Amino acid sequence: MITAIVLIKTSVDRIPEIAEQIAALESVSEVFSVTGTYDLIAMVRVARHEDLAEVIPGRISKIPGVEGTDTHVAFRTYSQHDLEAAFAIGLDS
Repeated sequence: MITAIVLIKTSVDRIPEIAEQIAALESVSEVFSVTGTYDLIAMVRVARHEDLAEVIPGRISKIPGVEGTDTHVAFRTYSQHDLEAAFAIGLDS
C-alpha cells in the first residue's frame, strides 16, 4: 500500500464543502482541516504509484475551489496503533 500526504490550498470560503468532496473520493482515507500555509491535508492510500496520478491530479485537483496541491509520498509508516496491535497478538482481553 502506497500512502501519499496531500497538502491542499483551497478557496477559503469553501473549505468544509471541498473537504467533504475530497473525503468522499475512493482512496482518500482522511481529510484534515488545518492551520498554516495549506487549508486541508488528505491521506491517500493506493495500491500502485500510477493510481496516485488518477486520484490527485485526476480527481482532487479538479474539484472546484482546489487551488493547488503539494504531494509527499511516504517511504514507511510508523504508527503507535500498529505497535500496540502487534504487542497484543496472542493476549486474551
